[in-house]
Parts: sequence; C-alpha cells; structure tokens
Amino acid sequence: MLLQFLIFAAALSGLLLAARYFTTAAEEIGLYFELPAFIIGVFIVGIGTSLPELVSGTISVAKGVSEILPGNIMGANISNILLITGIVAYLNRKDILLSHGYIFVHLHYLLGSFFLLTMIVYDGEIKWLEALIGLFAFISYSIYLIKPEEKINASEEIRQAELKTVFPTKAILILLGSGVGIYIGANYTVSSISAIAEGLQIPPSVIALTVLSIGTTLPELAVNISAIRRGNAEMAIGNVLGSCIFNTLIIPAVASWVGPIHVPTELLAFSLPVMLGSGLFFYLLTQDKRISPREGVLFLFIYVLFLIKIANLG
Repeated sequence: MLLQFLIFAAALSGLLLAARYFTTAAEEIGLYFELPAFIIGVFIVGIGTSLPELVSGTISVAKGVSEILPGNIMGANISNILLITGIVAYLNRKDILLSHGYIFVHLHYLLGSFFLLTMIVYDGEIKWLEALIGLFAFISYSIYLIKPEEKINASEEIRQAELKTVFPTKAILILLGSGVGIYIGANYTVSSISAIAEGLQIPPSVIALTVLSIGTTLPELAVNISAIRRGNAEMAIGNVLGSCIFNTLIIPAVASWVGPIHVPTELLAFSLPVMLGSGLFFYLLTQDKRISPREGVLFLFIYVLFLIKIANLG
C-alpha cells in the first residue's frame, strides 16, 4: 500500500510538472499570436491547467474505473471556485475588479455549463451523444473568446514585442514533449488511485473528488499566484472560469467516446449540489463586479466545510 501511495505522489507530481511546462509554452505561443491577456487566462492557460483532469479522466474510463472522471470534474470545479478563488482573493489583499464582459458573458457560460452537466449526469451515466452537446457549447464559447474585442495591457504588449521577433519553435517542442509527460503521469496516477481505493475499500470517486481534484488544481493555483504578482488578478479569475468551463463541457465529451461513464449515487446526492451551489454563490457575490479578500476567506471556510462533510460521508 505504501508503494502505491509513493507511485501516486510521484505520478501526480510528474503530471503537474508536465502540465506547468505545457501551460507556459502555450502562453508563450498565445502571446506570439497577439492574443489579449484575459483571453490567454481564460482560453489557453485555463485549458492548459485542465489537462491533468482531461487526460486522467479519459484514461480512467479506458481502464474501467470511469467513476473517477465525474468525481474529479466535480471536485476540481469546487476546488477552483472555492479554494483557488479564495486563496487568490486573500493573497491579492485588495478587491479584484471584474470587467463588464466578464460578468455578462463568461460567468453565465459557467452557470450554463453546470446546468448542462447536471442534466447529463442525472440518470447516473454519461453517454457520448449527450456529452457531445457540451463540445458544441465549448466551440461556441471559444468562437466568442477569439474575437479580437479586448485590448491587451501594457505589460503584455512589451512581452509580445519581445517574443514576436522569433517564431516560438522551442515553445512548440516543449508543448509536444510535455504533452507526452502529461499522458504518462496521468496513466500512473489513475492506476495508483485504483489500487489505493481497492486496498482501503474506498470508492475511487471519493479519492478523485478530494485528493486527486486538489492535486490537479495545483497548476491553477501556481498560475494564479504568478498572475497576482504581475498585478493581473482578473486574469487569475479568468483562469478559474476557463478551467471550470473546460472541465464541465470538454472532459465528458472527450472521455465518453472511450466508453460510458458511470456517475456514483454519492456524487449525485452531495457533490453535484455543492458544485451547483458554489457556482451560483460565486455568481451572486460577483454582481458588484468585484471580489474582496473577506469574500475570499468565506470561500475558503466553505471549502473546508465541504471537505469535512466528505470525510464524514466516507
């Protein structure tokens, strides 16, 4: 059992490291092609930091432990909204101001994606045909994001000018190499989770909901702390949005092509309502177009309560 825990820790560390290199390379490529900072946060970095969830979830379906996938999706979304946003808001030490476009487009896509996932999983199974709707919804979202309507800030203009002189060949190679690393790390992560769950007689979905989801949201935390240090806290919130929307719409659509996805009753009874409530709570608190450090602390307390309830259920 100790060996499986060590394999899990090493595999997850490798997965996160590869995802970090992937995200950095993707961000550099995005800057080369002059994408705005907020779009990089929502689209490129958001997707890049969600790759651990995507690859590990798809592999879990292929290995016959598909319940890991919905547990990781719900757990990662809850961690993003409550844990990551809470830490970001607290560390920023001042209110995070949100733009008009953020409130009336991006946040509504988040709520819509949560509603769609609820409809898909409510019968306890995710089938490829119904999950395909999420893929079309994400394509629609992506088309909106790539429209050149938002301006980049001064710091990003300087960085783009530096990168524009040379085609990002190195970044592309790093992107490909780190993609292979993500696959290998995810493969061993899923295998070790299955072994640990069997040894401890705990459902794999519970481990995915807690330990795995916290681990796979570490890239978001690292990227967001870096964004705060650069004075771009709104980009950090954009990363949270992009990750949640990607998790909810794309991961089930991709993984369901490998096979049917089973959604355990315990996830439907507690974790799914918590995810929905977290999204709605986030929506209501941001109606004044700002997130304060005190609200960040409130998010953290709610997340701790969630973990306590999961522990008691287990």
